[in-house]
Amino acid sequence: MTAAPAEFVRVRSEFITIDTPRVDDGAAIWRIARDSESLDLNSSYSYLLWCRDFAATSVVARDESGAPVAFVTGYLRPDRPGTLVVWQVAVDHGHRGSGLAGKLLDALTSRVAASQGLASVEATVTPDNTASDRLFTSYARRHDIALEREVLFDGGLFPEGTHLPEVLYRIGPFHA
Repeated sequence: MTAAPAEFVRVRSEFITIDTPRVDDGAAIWRIARDSESLDLNSSYSYLLWCRDFAATSVVARDESGAPVAFVTGYLRPDRPGTLVVWQVAVDHGHRGSGLAGKLLDALTSRVAASQGLASVEATVTPDNTASDRLFTSYARRHDIALEREVLFDGGLFPEGTHLPEVLYRIGPFHA
């Protein structure tokens, strides 16, 4: 993966700018993920790497001061380069309920479709994550695209033994 093109256009809405993440956003993105109370928290180092290596397939929302307040991280599947895997979505508590996650997902998929082509979107969601279920269901409905759900990893596969199954959400194919 390379960094996102410099000409990526910023979208401004209600004092929020949707932009490409930068390495110096990694710490803030890690804090947003930590404070989400629903995401599996990765190491702070991994968020720095994500902002460096997967910036082209991720987006960050910034407030009027430029501070990150939400993000979507993703990557293209190596065996299916037209498939965007959404890794994590998180919105800071003070910005929830405004549809920001949906705006970020729309901006990201639009950018990936324009720059690299997009056949489908995948994400994994635990059955108790109603916010993510609503996000991906409304995304598919808004774009008039099929949504399929199937168990990807049964909970018993996880070494902790207490993990819920991961349900794969497959959205697509996108209309040409």
